[in-house]
Amino acid sequence: MNRMVVEKAKKQSEPKRPILKNCIQAFIGGGLICLFAQILLKIFTDVLELEKQYANTLTVTIMVFLGAFLTGLGIYDRIGQIAGAGTIIPITGFANSMTSAALESKSEGLVLGIFTNMFKLAGSVIVVGIISAFVMGCIRYILGI
Repeated sequence: MNRMVVEKAKKQSEPKRPILKNCIQAFIGGGLICLFAQILLKIFTDVLELEKQYANTLTVTIMVFLGAFLTGLGIYDRIGQIAGAGTIIPITGFANSMTSAALESKSEGLVLGIFTNMFKLAGSVIVVGIISAFVMGCIRYILGI
C-alpha cells in the first residue's frame, strides 16, 4: 500500500509534457528544413538547369555541409531546442551527430579522439541504413521492380 502511495505521489509531481506542442514544433521545424532543401533542388534544376542527378547530389552535399557547419557554430543545437525531433531529419541530423561527436572528443587527439568517436552516434544510423537498403533491394528484386 505504501508503495502505491509513493508511485501516485511521483506521478502527480511530474510535470505534464506538452506532447502536442512538441509534435507541432517538430513537424514545422523538420518541414522548414525539408522546404529549404526542396528550394535548393528547384533552383538547381529549374534555374541553373542541372540534371536531376547532379542537382540531387549538390543539394545533399549542401545540406550535410550546413548541418555540420551550423553544429560547429552551436546554431544547430539552438534550432534543435525549438524544433525538437524535427532536426533529426536524416541528412542534417546525421551531419549534426557526427560533428557534435567529433567536437566533443577533439581533446583526445585526431586518431583516438575524432576518428574513433565520430561514428559513435552515427554508426547505428549507418547500420540501419545499410540493412534497410539491403532489405528493400531484396524486396524489389523479388517483386521484379
